[in-house]
Amino acid sequence: MRVRPSLLFAVCFWVACDSTATGPTSVDKGPWGGDHVTMTVGATSTHLEFDCAHGDIPGALSVNNGDLVANGTFVREHGGPIRVDDQTDQHPALYSGQVASGKMKLSIRLTDSGEVVGSFDLVQGVAGRVVKCL
Repeated sequence: MRVRPSLLFAVCFWVACDSTATGPTSVDKGPWGGDHVTMTVGATSTHLEFDCAHGDIPGALSVNNGDLVANGTFVREHGGPIRVDDQTDQHPALYSGQVASGKMKLSIRLTDSGEVVGSFDLVQGVAGRVVKCL
């Protein structure tokens, strides 16, 4: 059986076009949220709110083949008034996880102590459900 060159070219072209991207891509901007977390992705930074904490990731948030890895900060909050001389409980943090089809699995680890803060499931376009400390 003889294969026509045009058919062979078409099959090779289809296979090449069907391959997945390998470079970093931007996380869709706007709100992402879930239980106990809301995240706002912007063009130059990302802000997160948790029940009794908040976090920030400087720079554009991107993924590589769906994997998210970003350095930022994590700040524990407490209830009641905040005094002028209150020391913030701020830590460098590693935000990591996976993003696919408008869903994100996010884990947070404090890099100065190795403590794992937790894992969160977020959905694009959802505001999230956060109850701040009283």
